[in-house]
Amino acid sequence: MDLAERGELLVVGYAVRTTNADETDPSRARLGTLWQRAGAPGAFAHVPGRADENLYAVLTDYESDHHGAYTQIIGIAVRTVPRLPEGMVAVRVPAARSLRVEARGQMPQALLEAWQRVWKHTESGGTPQRAFTTDLEVHHGDGADLYVAV
Repeated sequence: MDLAERGELLVVGYAVRTTNADETDPSRARLGTLWQRAGAPGAFAHVPGRADENLYAVLTDYESDHHGAYTQIIGIAVRTVPRLPEGMVAVRVPAARSLRVEARGQMPQALLEAWQRVWKHTESGGTPQRAFTTDLEVHHGDGADLYVAV
């Protein structure tokens, strides 16, 4: 983990509200379905102004900490917010000082292991402390980078 300044970003995508506890129970988990929808061929082909080829997961609207509910949006970065396609939302991800954590290797296992490092840091009272404002996963050809707001 290292400190990084993450720039502002506009993301258009699909959203769900969930908890980490729900995600451990297959009958309540929502993120797998969200990722399938966002990862489908052409899922974002009708969204104009795509900024790059990355896929983004925005974690925001935290109820409390990593035990509470949060909203996850999976989508693409855009230059301006277009007229939103049905079923999609737009979110402005503010610039933030963040802990940067790399996830490399077989997905989704590598991503889960990266988040486990973040949770361990949080539980142990590591500094800097998490802000629980807006976190970001940047998915690219080499894996993913997590930007956890502090």
